[in-house]
Amino acid sequence: MPVYQLLEDIPLFPPQKDAEPEGLLAVGGDLSTERLLSAYQQGIFPWYEEGQPILWWSPDPRLIMEPDNLKISKSLRKVLKKQIFEVKTDTAFSRVIEECGGPRRSGQGTWITEAIKESYTKLHELGYAHSVECWFEKELVGGLYGVSIGKCFFGESMFAKKTDASKVAFVSLVEQMKIWGVEMIDCQVTSDHLLSLGAHEIPRKEFLERLKNAVQKQSPPKNWMFGTPAWVSSEPIEKP
Repeated sequence: MPVYQLLEDIPLFPPQKDAEPEGLLAVGGDLSTERLLSAYQQGIFPWYEEGQPILWWSPDPRLIMEPDNLKISKSLRKVLKKQIFEVKTDTAFSRVIEECGGPRRSGQGTWITEAIKESYTKLHELGYAHSVECWFEKELVGGLYGVSIGKCFFGESMFAKKTDASKVAFVSLVEQMKIWGVEMIDCQVTSDHLLSLGAHEIPRKEFLERLKNAVQKQSPPKNWMFGTPAWVSSEPIEKP
């Protein structure tokens, strides 16, 4: 398995063959803005737990969502039509990442460490990381965050405190990506939740080939703090 060169200034060490799960490419390094942006453009992301060294992953196969393939169930469509949630973007990034890093119902720990929170907040301040939020009676009840580079959005995590809140956030994201001509949303690893919404797996090789072209194209605006996304607004947002 090849080990990708993230940055030359800090060495990364390849895991021992046959000793680690498929998709683990390297161990070590840091979470600097430069390294993270370089990693994402190569289809690599950090995923590790507190107390571990930083682990860098590129799964095979890769789960992606092509915006035109979005599937909305009848029940979810009813929720969207009723506009139960107020959908906003980039108004509470730090709160979203904090909620995503909260305790899981399964009792398992979270991979969203304090270092992850700090590093992605910096990406947010620079206009690369963004959040989509669902509000109910002025309370944040669901949302997601990820990284936007070129015509690809890299989804990182989502949470829901109220039924369908994370699904509404995801649908809102996908519909906005359609408007901006984003070619794919990287969902990283497979889950039934995302498969039900239209995501599908592709080989890593194909993902990397498509990603190489997508990240070289013009990115969506860096400022997403425009309130209600265009797909539920009477005033459409212009493409960049």
